[in-house]
Amino acid sequence: MDGYKFFSHMKENMKALIGLENGTVLTGRSFTGGGEAVGEIVFNTSMSGYQEVLTDPSYVGQMVTMTYPLIGNYGVNDEDMESNGVHPRAFLMREYQDMPSNFRATGTLAEFLRHYGIIGIEGVDTRMLTRILRNGGAMKAVISTEDINPESLVRRAREWPGLVGRDMVARVSCGKPYGWQDGKPVVNTGFPAEQKKQYRVVAYDFGIKYNQLRLLTSRGCSVRVVPATTTADDVLALNPDGIFLSNGPGDPAGVEGVIDNIRELLGKRPIFGICLGHQMLGLAYGGTTYKLKFGHRGGNQPVKDLTTGKVEITAQNHGFCVDPDSLPDAVEVTHINLNDNSLEGMRHKKYPAFSVQYHPEHAPGPHDAEYLFDRFIELMAQHS
Repeated sequence: MDGYKFFSHMKENMKALIGLENGTVLTGRSFTGGGEAVGEIVFNTSMSGYQEVLTDPSYVGQMVTMTYPLIGNYGVNDEDMESNGVHPRAFLMREYQDMPSNFRATGTLAEFLRHYGIIGIEGVDTRMLTRILRNGGAMKAVISTEDINPESLVRRAREWPGLVGRDMVARVSCGKPYGWQDGKPVVNTGFPAEQKKQYRVVAYDFGIKYNQLRLLTSRGCSVRVVPATTTADDVLALNPDGIFLSNGPGDPAGVEGVIDNIRELLGKRPIFGICLGHQMLGLAYGGTTYKLKFGHRGGNQPVKDLTTGKVEITAQNHGFCVDPDSLPDAVEVTHINLNDNSLEGMRHKKYPAFSVQYHPEHAPGPHDAEYLFDRFIELMAQHS
């Protein structure tokens, strides 16, 4: 993003059509130029944090609708990146603001989206669209400024295979291991050579967010990020104090070459899983997962910690969930979602392993659940 400048150009105002698999067709305007996208259309209820949403790898294969009506008013900057790119296939909103006002801003949202080749759509009746998705569930959709035939868009949306059963992690996981040093990724062959780092953590990259790495290193961890398919033997050869399972996109049951590795690591090192990492851990326990109707995406999801009785307001982004009835007796449910009672956290009664469905790294979102990183540190201290 270096070199981004403010632009005072007029909005593109290119007509765009949005065709949903249920036959609904909505209109909007592209503010990033011509193009089209196909994917699963979902909504996010956050009032701010659109740059963190856009750079979250968990959105691969999806098109994101923001329910908050005004987007773009504080621009974009270098510090709020949660990965090295933009992952949704399209970004939809009611009204785009092309003249940002914020001292941290280094550019506009429109230029940011153009830079990464992502179509931005405004003028959408987002209340209507959100209502459709709440009632009918997340849907396959096509957005286009080029194909303006409603019947064609609906047909193409229905023909798209969707996300269920597909390995989306392979599209975002790192190709080679790397470290996290001085607030940025560092390519190397081992743990970063830093002084005063107490714990060595191997982080599986299923679509990891940078703030997870920031919070681990701020707590005295030296972090080594490895590709999703890294074997258990290779992880143990690094002699870590703990293993971190990151967030990521899509259906956990469709990810190849991971479950057996996690199962082999159980009991050998403390394990902490977030979001997709939580779901993968549930599958390694012997449980099953299922697709939620419209998912949980936003910064205002209430979760109850059953171990303390405390209620947390959490940031979330997931479309799949672990079925609590499928878990063995050795696994205890620790957190539930107060909106729908779905499983939000669990721990193993025998092995040092725990996980949550939501995002305690709060980027974007509230900081209520950051204590879970401290819990991971305590677990490593107990088993070091």
